[in-house]
Amino acid sequence: MIQWVWERACRSGAEQVAVATEDVRIADAARDFGARVCMTSADHLSGTDRVGEAVTQLRLADESIVVNVQGDEPLLPPVLIDQVATILHGLPDADAATLCEPLERERTDADVVKVVRDVRGRALYFSRADVPWASLETGDRPMPRHRHVGLYAWRVGRLLHYTSLPPCPLERAERLEQLRLLYYGGWLQVEEAAVSAGIGVDTPQELERAQRMLEADVGP
Repeated sequence: MIQWVWERACRSGAEQVAVATEDVRIADAARDFGARVCMTSADHLSGTDRVGEAVTQLRLADESIVVNVQGDEPLLPPVLIDQVATILHGLPDADAATLCEPLERERTDADVVKVVRDVRGRALYFSRADVPWASLETGDRPMPRHRHVGLYAWRVGRLLHYTSLPPCPLERAERLEQLRLLYYGGWLQVEEAAVSAGIGVDTPQELERAQRMLEADVGP
């Protein structure tokens, strides 16, 4: 699965692609299919913290843009990697950028992360709960929901500042690392994905489904 993700990332406009991991088995497999590997600490609380160590190893300049692609997204369209980097490039004062897409179902599924944005597209909050809430007793119409697509573009200097901050209570309560940035007043821009992000892989059933789609070459 890591190879599938790496191959998709290589098809984006990225200047270089590296696999960041603390697991020797993953590192060996990645080197076998030709990937550059950054071996990182096993003590990181999140993938973003791990990427922070990786950019230091890669000696990237503070103004460089790095995109964090999670290893369980084998169907992620490369165009979304380019999209999130382009969004951040166009907003010099933003700390990071990410994507979302409309959510019609699974509103109460805690594994589906919801995001609420302001009028400028900045993230207000992320939650595993069904947000925003509308009172049926007062006749309020349900608000549009958006699912967070777990893909982040960071300016390296801002990323290193983020990883220097202690985890916050909201991050721990929701188990969502991006809440650390919001808690400390950061700017996380959220825009709708240009195409469907496809499915992530969190269960054996989803892995089987992703494998069938990739073998049939019908993944997004």
